[in-house]
Amino acid sequence: MASTSKPSRVRVLLLILFAFCVAASSPCVQAQSADTSALEALFWARQDSARMAFTQADVDFMSGMIGHHAQALVMSRLAPTNGANRSVQTLAARIINAQTDEIEAMQRWLRDRDQPVPMVHIDGLNLMIHGGGHHDHVHMPGMLSDEQLHELADAQDGDFDRLFLTYMIQHHNGAVTMVDELFSTEGAALDEAAFKLASDINVDQITEIARMNLMLSQLPQHGH
Repeated sequence: MASTSKPSRVRVLLLILFAFCVAASSPCVQAQSADTSALEALFWARQDSARMAFTQADVDFMSGMIGHHAQALVMSRLAPTNGANRSVQTLAARIINAQTDEIEAMQRWLRDRDQPVPMVHIDGLNLMIHGGGHHDHVHMPGMLSDEQLHELADAQDGDFDRLFLTYMIQHHNGAVTMVDELFSTEGAALDEAAFKLASDINVDQITEIARMNLMLSQLPQHGH
């Protein structure tokens, strides 16, 4: 087969070792258990090492995207209190659920690799990111300025719907740009988990951009 599972590769290695033992002598057979245990341990150690091959670009992406996602949570939490229509509230709830899960996955990725882990604290419009090194979250692609964020917080009903969709499209496009930058960086996103996280974020954001553009086109021209 073109691809062989990890357990299958271990069995192949063990069979080769066993064949050498039989061809040599019976003492080798007696030593087989110890030899195969060592071989198997070496195999899995190398697999773990390969899984943990990552670059600073991967670390920076995870740390930055945690802060980027956190602002989307700040924006989405406004929907229920600012008179958003039902479809916008449903979208906001989905964004909160999906991006909270992704923040936790990215924090776990960093923690598993002994990297600094940004911790998110949200208090109304105030977003605080503690730890995780020094990242300029404010100027990441798609991030809302303080003025935009306060404009969104002050909007109500139909005005909020329109502004939320407009600004969240901007925000999602920024995340897509960050993924593109990661994938265009030499040696980055070769870690299997990093590649999957970034790819999933990319697909989710692009799908929601299309949905939000449609929702925006269907809004009444002048509020509710």
